[in-house]
Amino acid sequence: MTSELPHVVIIGGGFAGLYCARGLARAPVRVTLVDARNFHLFQPLLYQVATASLSPADIAMPLRYVLRGSRNTQVWMGTVTGIDPDTRTVTLQEGGALHYDYLVLATGATHAYFGHDEWATRAPGLKTVDDATEIRRRFLVAFEAAEREGDPAARRRLLTFVIVGAGPTGVELAGAMAEIARQVMPREFRSIDTTTARILLLEGGPRVLPTYSEESSRRAQRQLENLGVEVRTNALVTGVTEESVLIGDEEIPAGSVFWAAGVAASPLGAELGVPLDRAGRVIVEPDCSVPGHPEILVLGDLAHIEQDGRPVPGVAPAAIQMGKHAARVLQADIEGRPRPSFRYRDKGSLATIGRARAVAEIAGMKLSGFIAWFVWAFVHILYLIGFRNRLVVMVEWAWSYIWFKRGIRLITGSPEMELARARESG
Repeated sequence: MTSELPHVVIIGGGFAGLYCARGLARAPVRVTLVDARNFHLFQPLLYQVATASLSPADIAMPLRYVLRGSRNTQVWMGTVTGIDPDTRTVTLQEGGALHYDYLVLATGATHAYFGHDEWATRAPGLKTVDDATEIRRRFLVAFEAAEREGDPAARRRLLTFVIVGAGPTGVELAGAMAEIARQVMPREFRSIDTTTARILLLEGGPRVLPTYSEESSRRAQRQLENLGVEVRTNALVTGVTEESVLIGDEEIPAGSVFWAAGVAASPLGAELGVPLDRAGRVIVEPDCSVPGHPEILVLGDLAHIEQDGRPVPGVAPAAIQMGKHAARVLQADIEGRPRPSFRYRDKGSLATIGRARAVAEIAGMKLSGFIAWFVWAFVHILYLIGFRNRLVVMVEWAWSYIWFKRGIRLITGSPEMELARARESG
């Protein structure tokens, strides 16, 4: 690589950043991709790690491996702490700085607790592998603690699981947890009936999957209820304690609470000194560049860009399309051509609820049940990075589908501490 080539720094190895780097593989540029983790994570399947269906390795791939064929690209594992658009410098927590000619910012989003960050430790969200393994641990430990609990009221509380937020993540978590409790675990415990576990899905708005059509929302709720999930809409959470969830004046005893109610953009967007929307996303130009700084492109969940009067959704297909678009923008600059505007092509919406249960909206069609689940499975396997991952996931899903098995029910970390905490609060 020649040092005189334009230097493109990409921050974030998610869908947007990774697809941008791959799109620049043959461009006359130097590319440095920086991420706090050394792997790309397939976030749409993260809930399956949280519910013991898949291992983290099944939905992740080392960034260096994915980009091994891109001779103009190097990968740095590091945490970005600052961006100076005037000097075109990125500073790292580990020390040192990177100078760029072009900056691609694709650091995604994190959990939003709507001004109640103190709820975070009590109600973990689902954005990272660490989040998923923490949710899995809390979910599985609750059954272990209940098995040893003699007080019926305490046992009931331990086996009450509350998911806050009925978007795709909340719906998928609730459905998977209900399936495990009712179809996988019943023969494995002696002192408790796992089918009595209470899975409660709370939504502050009038219906589940609010971004879907009313018909798909109704179908999704019906499928959830058929699995035994209690769905409550117009239920705004006002408090989360060690032992309960508050909805106004109503207190619901709960052993575990999981958060799927909202997201906030990465705080790095604020480093640019440009207008942000209410969620902290950068309001970008039609080509995804930052106003006043055409050399900076913001992508994925961190970008606010409107199309046909509505914001482009923060979903994986949009991030992938933005990544590919950013690569085309940079190539156009290098070749002296006009920059293209970003145009999101909506390929549909998919949400799985359980075994042979899902809803899908594709090309004007509204599907549900097995057909929607099959489409969902095919699309997610198609987008997985790496042949091995696709093969492993297909085998795991086939095994789980036929035999109702969840083979990754491993309690990691410090289970004895978690067990003691669960029993004490019970």
